[in-house]
Amino acid sequence: MSTQTPNKRLTTRDIAAMRQRGEAVAMLTAYDATMAALVDMSGADMILVGDSLGNVVLGHETTLPVTLDDMIRHAAAVKRGSHRALLVCDMPFGSVTNPDSALTNAVRIMKETGVEAVKLEGGIAMVPTVEKLVAHGIAVVAHIGLTPQHVHQMGGYYMHGKDEASAGRLREEARALEAAGAFAIVLECVTPALAAEITHMLTIPTIGIGSGKDCAGQVLVINDLIGLNTSPPPSFARPRADVAGMVRKAVGEYVAETKAERGPIPLVRRVD
Repeated sequence: MSTQTPNKRLTTRDIAAMRQRGEAVAMLTAYDATMAALVDMSGADMILVGDSLGNVVLGHETTLPVTLDDMIRHAAAVKRGSHRALLVCDMPFGSVTNPDSALTNAVRIMKETGVEAVKLEGGIAMVPTVEKLVAHGIAVVAHIGLTPQHVHQMGGYYMHGKDEASAGRLREEARALEAAGAFAIVLECVTPALAAEITHMLTIPTIGIGSGKDCAGQVLVINDLIGLNTSPPPSFARPRADVAGMVRKAVGEYVAETKAERGPIPLVRRVD
């Protein structure tokens, strides 16, 4: 947990300082005000309003159907529920097709939600977009490796950086995105050895997810962390609780008690 005072919203300068002094960055997702408040009170340094809400909240198979309006609605709720963590909002599929449209959409996110930064997926192709956003005062988190918005192009979900061609591309992308002005970079499902190499290579923090323990920080989907799922979590996520089991138990008891306590309810006969 950071040493910052509880009432102070963390900034990109605070995150940079954490990297410089070797303090790990703890990041989690949240999609509503209540969960944001709980994550915030528990000491998370950054909260990501991820487009993973498409899978976790909205029931889609991928993140692709998530809209800009979806992200804005949920990010605004997270802002209302939190007071300390630096907030990052994902830019959804189709919102960063070119630097100009990305800037328009990012400005809308910033104005309508109050978050401190946006996150966008992609490597070299995203460099001009990152530069454009940063030049207009928008803090950016980059995201390489497994990028769920490109799942069909990539051919599924798998570990990245296994061969030298893939590893070389990821190194190049990381350097370019840092040079473009990103203040942090998510490494998703990158081989641990390569993730460690990239972390040591950059001055900005790397935020790993499924990329081993040697990144400068880590992010997880909150539902995977607390066991609030109806299907198994990813192999790299170790649930710390069984909230889904607690919910099933509580609801089951409520249903049973409601039916038992009221017994047969007399039928109200209609009088014509």
